Amino acid sequence: MRKTIWIATSLAAMLAMGAAEAGPLREGLRARFAGQAAAADAGAPQVPAARSIAYGNDPLQVLDFWPAAQPSSPTEKYRDVRPAPLIVYVHGGGWQRGSKDNATGQWKPKHFPGEGYAFASINYRLVPAATVEQQAADIAAALRALVERAAELGIDRRRIVLMGHSAGAHLVALVGTDERYLKGAGLSFADLAGVIPVDGAAYDVPAQMQDGPGIMQQTYRQAFGTDLARQRALSPTLQAAAPNAPAFLLLHVQRPDGVRQAQALAGALTAAGTPVERRDFPGTGLAGHMEINRRLGDPGYAATAVVDGWLQRRFGR
Repeated sequence: MRKTIWIATSLAAMLAMGAAEAGPLREGLRARFAGQAAAADAGAPQVPAARSIAYGNDPLQVLDFWPAAQPSSPTEKYRDVRPAPLIVYVHGGGWQRGSKDNATGQWKPKHFPGEGYAFASINYRLVPAATVEQQAADIAAALRALVERAAELGIDRRRIVLMGHSAGAHLVALVGTDERYLKGAGLSFADLAGVIPVDGAAYDVPAQMQDGPGIMQQTYRQAFGTDLARQRALSPTLQAAAPNAPAFLLLHVQRPDGVRQAQALAGALTAAGTPVERRDFPGTGLAGHMEINRRLGDPGYAATAVVDGWLQRRFGR
């Protein structure tokens, strides 16, 4: 069911970005993306049951939480009783659509808890009912709700990583470079161990609105408007002067605009003295953009080992 919803959401997002499509073309796209999603989901586990936590009064201000897996033997039980590091995931959807239920992917909630990490996936308010600024504030508020429940949830509040895909990649990068959002929730960069943006392409909003794919321009205008000062304020690359979150891992496939944007963000972070790694993977177009999200956490997908290694270095596990 989640797969079907996700396919429909991805197709709707693409069609909403450009002109109205003719019926036969729409059906062709639907069949194509259904096949791609089925291939990406091949062998994926069922998503485990999660605990739902509200972090605000709006129906969209809610998150799902999965605890780290319990030790499987008495020997392991006494090996490590420390609170678990936490990964907080932010879904994509062009800032206007998507949810934790259809855009998290099936592998992450199984894989990361199995590696000893707690995992949370959040919803946030959507454009046009909310602004991008409010979306970034929602991420900070969700993080605050988790930090406040750290003892109850068995998480280490000093070992938290933000991860996001697509629009979610932009949002976690923004929260990781502009401390105002965390400070608005009573937090700071000291409450993060790192940030993992996955295949985002709006880290420099003015550049993306000038050079990005034409099919996306309506989406960018709806999210970021036409005021250049606001666009710059919402650009992680242009906000990346120190201080920033402690470390970044930038992942992307071979979409030209995504490559340019990731390279520029990595350069800005490096210039600020912020540790950053940038890793690229096969895949082009919407298919590659979908695959890196849906398969992240799949042990057979190359990006999973990269993330696992980076997390182990950041968390000292």
